[in-house]
Amino acid sequence: MRITELLQDETIDLGVKVGSKEEAIDHLIDLMVKGGNITDREEYKKGILAREATGTTGIGGGIAIPHAKNKAVSKPGLASMTVPEGVDYDAMDGKPSDVFFMIAAPAEGSDLHLEALARLSTILMDPEFKENLLHAKTKEEYLRLIDEKETEKFPDETKEVKQETPEKTDGYQVLAVTACPTGIAHTFMAAEALENKAKEMGCTLKAETNGSGGAKNILTKEEIEKCDGIIVAADKNVEMARFDGKQVLQTKVADGINKPEELIQTILDHKAPIYHHAGGVQEEEGAEGESVGRQIYKHLMNGVSHMLPFVIGGGILIALAFLFDDQAINPANFGKNTPLAAVLKTIGDQAFGFMLPVLAGFISMSIADRPGLAVGFVGGAIANAGYTFSNVMTYDSSTAISSGFIGALLAGFLGGYIIVLLRKIFDKLPNALEGLKPILLYPVCGILLMGVIMIAVNPIVGAINTALNNFLSSMSGTSSILLGAILGGMMSVDMGGPFNKAAYVFGTAQLTVANAGPEQYAIMAAVMAGGMVPPLAIALCTTFFKNRFTESERKSGVVNYVMGLSFITEGAIPFAAGDPLHILPPCIIGSAVAGALSMAFQCGLPAPHGGIFVIGVITNPLMYLVSIAAGAVVGMLIMSVTKKPLKK
Repeated sequence: MRITELLQDETIDLGVKVGSKEEAIDHLIDLMVKGGNITDREEYKKGILAREATGTTGIGGGIAIPHAKNKAVSKPGLASMTVPEGVDYDAMDGKPSDVFFMIAAPAEGSDLHLEALARLSTILMDPEFKENLLHAKTKEEYLRLIDEKETEKFPDETKEVKQETPEKTDGYQVLAVTACPTGIAHTFMAAEALENKAKEMGCTLKAETNGSGGAKNILTKEEIEKCDGIIVAADKNVEMARFDGKQVLQTKVADGINKPEELIQTILDHKAPIYHHAGGVQEEEGAEGESVGRQIYKHLMNGVSHMLPFVIGGGILIALAFLFDDQAINPANFGKNTPLAAVLKTIGDQAFGFMLPVLAGFISMSIADRPGLAVGFVGGAIANAGYTFSNVMTYDSSTAISSGFIGALLAGFLGGYIIVLLRKIFDKLPNALEGLKPILLYPVCGILLMGVIMIAVNPIVGAINTALNNFLSSMSGTSSILLGAILGGMMSVDMGGPFNKAAYVFGTAQLTVANAGPEQYAIMAAVMAGGMVPPLAIALCTTFFKNRFTESERKSGVVNYVMGLSFITEGAIPFAAGDPLHILPPCIIGSAVAGALSMAFQCGLPAPHGGIFVIGVITNPLMYLVSIAAGAVVGMLIMSVTKKPLKK
């Protein structure tokens, strides 16, 4: 559906004056009402504000495209306005926005808003066109400019067909793949910027977009063979095996938008590295500007993200088993004294038992792709079980010392790089044996090497793991309170980033310790308390110090009550990202207070997640609630001082 079919005279307003982001949104919604596109103004506005709370739709360059797929929309439509003086719309580039398009899509049906958003992002990448819109004098001129640009960019809606037809025998000099995590605006903006710049430079370029609706304008095998090289401007994984042996420049999607000439020239000058695909391993340095530390972090987070469902599901089931059991029946068998508790505990134990093998397996897979999964998984299992050369023959009758979380981390990275090494060694084999590598050579040799190495190092790593656990168990009084404050504060430093994940993983790792008890449960309790505070502190501040926040922020703040009570620290991210200097320090201090108090009151948590909903299994629950409340209030009070009232 063309943009000119979605716009009406009633939904266009030129030369508007608005003083704030909220006023701009209200004016656009009023235009939607005039066009008869929505049935409930306030319901639709909630959808727009909810979308803004996840990240601004001010995409930069003076352009903003607020949008919502909402039950209040009676028919799909667009509203548009120009604001010659500009208005602060929290745009990504920090500059005022002056050309606005608002998209309304019905809750049921196709993702029309995504299609319209992609199309708008494409045509608005032309600065001259955007300026012409800004200076249009009449609605007729405004619509004509859009119609002409659409016709130019999408002639007869056959652009993709024309690009993919085999009529072009000389191929394209440069190919590109663009992708962003959400697969909406930036994906198409990068593709358009690269195509436009290629035309200016007098070379041919085709861009494949890996958007939310799937890959479009897909690069063909013939085109890849004939091109000089490929630009991969992506912030998420794309299919890379097809580029084996070609010149490939990997970079961020933002560089596709901001540095198209530099990227294209690098390919034309043959200065990009040759890509060698070996089952998913990139033998180049990775994306431009990505440090070794960043790559290690990404591998670790790949393991953690796959591990968490096992940890959370299994851990909460185990906690419920304790809740529904009667310890008085048999204290030594607590958790399995009643039928219900026994079922929950058994299922939870099985799920929880996969935590370390899954962590190691997916770290290894992140490094070496599928061949690394089995190798890392086996290494994690051996680390968890505590096999050594001294007990492999008498394991059932001996006391094994698990190397635990540390051993699983080691196994994950070791497994990935074992496969990398084996690939280099097996590259020298005849091509006739290529098919045997993934089904025979990698798994047999990789698992054997991993097993031998882990059995050899388990005594050392197990001793380190035991020493760490003994150290934690010995902490009491002020030392344990300090640990609680540090872990709690870390949960607020980056709210989902490396510090947050490090603290959380440390807490969950304590639950895997053999015969985990009060000391380990106390650490997990402090971690969760620290993670609950940031959203709660922000919610309280938006409630009791309203003049520090805009109306949309106050409405979003209410949602943070639910986020905080559910232990979803990420609910605070939009506020922290918008004003880190005034939001982060109060949150960190409040979280540290909560973690310290939780330790001081000797609260314990045997579940790795759940927030307020697992209060029944928490040791000393009343004081745990007091700890969280105290941290949230401290955070709120400090925030009320650091964040000054808004100017009226």
